[in-house]
Amino acid sequence: MPSTTDVRSRILLAARGEFAAYGLAGARIDRIAKAASASKERLYAHFTDKAALFQAVLDVNAAEFHRAVVLDPADVPAFVGRIFDHAHEHPDILRMLTWARLEGVDYDLPGGAEPDRKLLALREAQESGEVDPSWVPEELLPILFGIAQAWVQAPLIAHENAPGTPLSAHRAAAVEAARRVLQRQDEAAVVR
Repeated sequence: MPSTTDVRSRILLAARGEFAAYGLAGARIDRIAKAASASKERLYAHFTDKAALFQAVLDVNAAEFHRAVVLDPADVPAFVGRIFDHAHEHPDILRMLTWARLEGVDYDLPGGAEPDRKLLALREAQESGEVDPSWVPEELLPILFGIAQAWVQAPLIAHENAPGTPLSAHRAAAVEAARRVLQRQDEAAVVR
């Protein structure tokens, strides 16, 4: 007999695929239960309703995403590369986070500390001269995420205009864009 943890894990995994594809409103509990090889009754024994299941999947995805992308204050552009890689390797997680944003659903991170660690790392990078100190870290962090996710979030026309460009070139462009954004203004003036 499968353990409760196994059933719960199967449900969460099946729900990730369903919610990533259809969002909260479009997802169907019967498809999730079938994909998880569980009855709807078993699913509801673990999660009170579809919204609670969505929240559970979202929290797991958000924690996984934020753990996977570490910000090293000595190399902030590499952080953008790691976000780029993760978004391309795990598109279902990014889709879940996007659906949550569209649905207006917040998510929790373990201990709620992960964004704070990234902000502290940005401040450390500013103090060491790696990042322009004129940036407000709370403003800069979403900009870095935006640069990293530009290719997966871009309109279809952007992809059609670059059909022969390898993914590695898109990644390199994102990292370079971040490097330029992070560059101290006095250094940027010398480069121009």
